[in-house]
Amino acid sequence: MVKGRFDPLIHSPQKLRICAMLSRADGIEFSEIQNRTGLSKSALSKHLTQLIDVGHLADEQFVRAGSSRLMLSLTNQGRAAYAAHRQALEDILVAEDRITSPSAP
Repeated sequence: MVKGRFDPLIHSPQKLRICAMLSRADGIEFSEIQNRTGLSKSALSKHLTQLIDVGHLADEQFVRAGSSRLMLSLTNQGRAAYAAHRQALEDILVAEDRITSPSAP
């Protein structure tokens, strides 16, 4: 079982969404991430750069149909950080449910 560890960088809503997308794939092109998030190129680039800089994401340039493309993927470190952050969120929710749920008779 993954031990929960809150990651303030991943926790930002758009970065959390990006990590969630990438956790389910070997890699996703920049344009697809932009389509799914609705972010501008500059805003998405900023989020991705922050995740790349800490080692959570890897980026790879490639050419398809004569156009330069960018493929992004979670690194092993990024997958571990995302899994730990997700577990930390689940731990918070479960703990809160225990506090607010009425006790069984």
